[in-house]
Amino acid sequence: MAIMITDECINCGACEPECPNTAIYEGGVEWSWADGTELSEVELDDGTVVDATEEQEPVSDEFYYIVTGKCTECMGFHEEPQCAAVCPVDCCVEDPDARESEEELLGKKAWMHNE
Repeated sequence: MAIMITDECINCGACEPECPNTAIYEGGVEWSWADGTELSEVELDDGTVVDATEEQEPVSDEFYYIVTGKCTECMGFHEEPQCAAVCPVDCCVEDPDARESEEELLGKKAWMHNE
């Protein structure tokens, strides 16, 4: 499953540089699929195809956030999610609404990094 950041976040920013997929952003900052990946375009769940460099609306305006579609729990990079490992207040937790198997997470990593 993907990781999420709870509203207990103190906005310290320790998690952001640790993400190998650039899936973590500061609150209010727009994000793109291309950030930290090899993606040039992405087909969304509704079939819409978007340019991966197109800026997307922030998931949160208040706290650091993780883009679920880019989170692989650091599978294929590290043995544990690095955001959770460095978070001083333990607010990087498993997202119960984004459950994925190890195989799915590794597949997502391969897709994003053109492996």
